[in-house]
Amino acid sequence: MLKIVVTEFMDAPAVDHLRTLGEVVYDPQLVDDPARLKALAADCDALIVRNRTQVRGELLAALTRCRVVGRLGVGLDNIDLAGCEEKGIQVCPATGANANSVAEYVIAAAMILLRGSYASSDAVAAGQWPRDTLSQGREIAGKTLGLLGFGSIGQLTARLAQAVGMTVRAYDPALQPHAAIFGDTGVAASDLDGLIAQSDVISLHMPLLDSTRNFYDADRIRAMKRGAVLINTARGGIVDERAVADALRSGHLGGAALDVFAQEPLLAAPHFKDCPNLILTPHTAGLTYESNQRVSSLVAEKVLAALG
Repeated sequence: MLKIVVTEFMDAPAVDHLRTLGEVVYDPQLVDDPARLKALAADCDALIVRNRTQVRGELLAALTRCRVVGRLGVGLDNIDLAGCEEKGIQVCPATGANANSVAEYVIAAAMILLRGSYASSDAVAAGQWPRDTLSQGREIAGKTLGLLGFGSIGQLTARLAQAVGMTVRAYDPALQPHAAIFGDTGVAASDLDGLIAQSDVISLHMPLLDSTRNFYDADRIRAMKRGAVLINTARGGIVDERAVADALRSGHLGGAALDVFAQEPLLAAPHFKDCPNLILTPHTAGLTYESNQRVSSLVAEKVLAALG
């Protein structure tokens, strides 16, 4: 009988669908029990993970029978792709299934950070009336969104941004400036320095590689427009978190939304204390009720096809 091990949360109907093919060991907390995970991995035919399970080192070595790794998401920095290829293990990400959730998060965060008036509930309920203080927020219409990375999520984010009146520029080293996708989407191809200098909102959509680690550092933040907004839903480690905090406190950065961090879960982070107009979320930009269904269903189908 085929054996499938699922180490993190997966939508229940998709887990049941997997059971039509064989035994399924489903434990959303398995990622936190490495000894048990390694033992279960030794005779599994498929392993399904999210971003916390590190498919490398001892765990990869334990996959002696595994034919496929399903990734409940799109980032692959937690998987040793070369090692999987050496062992003949197919890797199946849920490409495109959570794109809408991430795109909506980016536009919502941009609106909140530009307007700056949505954190007043406690003050208003306490009898304060900070109307004058909060009357200088900015509209999103007419602003320029700069996308660093223009894959499927970046392209969908561009469409949503254009729908609310934004101009969109994109930089992607994998695309030529004359690539058809820019004309097809009405997005201006940009060089990196120009995009950073001219955008009111910058959203990151790039993978975490050796070349992108600490990519968005203090120098690039200083090169942004004063008052511009930074959003990172891509991967922690791309952005210098302390530099973001310093730029928020100095007033150079007008706001920031960080959904991903160099260390996850994020432990005590005193460098974020007293930062104005800062949104921190626990790697949930791509997680919604609907996206969980799409991601889980797509990965289940891909794993079943690989094992079939």
